[in-house]
Amino acid sequence: MSTTKLKKMKADGVPISVITAYDYPSAKLAEEAGVDVILVGDSLGNVVQGQQSTLPVTLDEMIYHTKMVTRAVSSPLVVADMPFMTYHGSADRSLEAIGRLMREGLCKAVKMEGGTEIAHTVEATVKAGVPVMGHIGLTPQSVYQIGGYKVQGKNSEQSKKLLDDAKALEQAGAFAIVLELVTDELAEQITKRLSIPTIGIGAGPHCDGQVLVFHDLLQYSSPLYPKKFVKTYANIGDSIRNGIAEYVKDVKNRSFPAEEHTFHAELEIAGHLYGGDTNGK
Repeated sequence: MSTTKLKKMKADGVPISVITAYDYPSAKLAEEAGVDVILVGDSLGNVVQGQQSTLPVTLDEMIYHTKMVTRAVSSPLVVADMPFMTYHGSADRSLEAIGRLMREGLCKAVKMEGGTEIAHTVEATVKAGVPVMGHIGLTPQSVYQIGGYKVQGKNSEQSKKLLDDAKALEQAGAFAIVLELVTDELAEQITKRLSIPTIGIGAGPHCDGQVLVFHDLLQYSSPLYPKKFVKTYANIGDSIRNGIAEYVKDVKNRSFPAEEHTFHAELEIAGHLYGGDTNGK
């Protein structure tokens, strides 16, 4: 997958599938399932690290997780999030952080949150040869400024701002834009007005593609916090919990390991090393 193929998918009306992944096995499974794009999201702060937000995630941590994902896959386009406050300073400082994520993480593109206020950084990054995916609407790195996880675009002022943000990112050279928690009507308008793909998460069915968090769609978390925009496709959380509970039970009642899980030395060697009769007792 490439950025040019994604743009052609939009032009041809072919929906784009995106999922987050944070390690080797989840990325490998996502590729085998046929996903188009894997996002190494800073959402790992919430679902992997147990943080209250994405803000504590560092550049080193993003590089670490991105390495595991890129090591696992060859077909999907791997996009990695730029973490909080790594792309808001000078262009040189931002490009240094972006360069590290690309060189060390081996991703094919980066994602940045924000609109008109980061358009200059997006433009500089694209000119440096790095593909950029934008992200507007509910931007988790700005959650405290926004005032919580709220749907965006519910009034004319917000709608105009988000339309302007989307156009600014397109003009700056972004190859796609994530629309998070945006009203269906606004997401449809943005999608129609852009020549680049929109990827929705809680933004209705009219986007060019959809993204969900690995742990959300598979219910791989505890405790589980249901989200209106998430559809459950498997409940591996219960399967894992029940499997571990069975293991604990077997250990406690000494039914594991059983004979089929046990290795034995040859009788002559066992007798010589450990004593006992030729039956190995």
